[in-house]
Amino acid sequence: MTLWHAVLIAVAGVWAGTINTVVGSGTLVTFPVLVALGYPPVTATTSNAIGLVPGSITGAWGYRHEITGARRQLVAWSVCSALGAIGGTALLLSLPEDAFETIVPFLVGLALLLVVLQPLLTRRLKNTPAATRRTWPLYPLIFLVGVYGGYFTAAQGILLVGVMGLMLTEPLQRLNGYKNVLAAVVNVVAGAVYAVVAPISWPVVAILAVSSTIGGLLGARIGRRLSPTVLRAVIVIVGLVAIVRLVTE
Repeated sequence: MTLWHAVLIAVAGVWAGTINTVVGSGTLVTFPVLVALGYPPVTATTSNAIGLVPGSITGAWGYRHEITGARRQLVAWSVCSALGAIGGTALLLSLPEDAFETIVPFLVGLALLLVVLQPLLTRRLKNTPAATRRTWPLYPLIFLVGVYGGYFTAAQGILLVGVMGLMLTEPLQRLNGYKNVLAAVVNVVAGAVYAVVAPISWPVVAILAVSSTIGGLLGARIGRRLSPTVLRAVIVIVGLVAIVRLVTE
């Protein structure tokens, strides 16, 4: 690895850590950079997943005040995310490389639609008695997002905000805090599996670990200051960019 390559990876890591905390889809920054530098796609995916773990944890910690009092919920959802991540890593290591990526743009597009409609859905849910409100579908949905995150990781944050906004009536910043915790769980579980059984570039992991941590700290400071409207706009813009990049790759 040359010094120039290391600098490019570090810059991408800071950017990815910031975007992952504010919105999600930071992998769409680092993955293309690694592939462009000559790393095989699977190695780029696995090294990226492990390297971004510290940034994910930092981002989740930065949102700790927004998720106060939700420990029981988060533990249950985290189990779903962890199980999904295990399934996603199994898919990555067993299926053809492009088998799952063909549907990724459609998944991201659906998530963006849910994010845009979330205010309307929230108003309707508030008019629904709590006793009759059904939130149990959130568990299998979080599991499925975990599968997706364990396989490709990019834009899983957008998907999480989308499905949680559909089922919950809580503020968007709180949902973003939930998202950061669950994404961190997926990244930790997937990274642990990849570290044992998948091809890894450890120099890349080391650079991304440091730079994404810095990005996670920046992302928490930025994201917590955004209004729900601005945060929703950022999610949509980044999601649309993600779809374009996935379709054109």
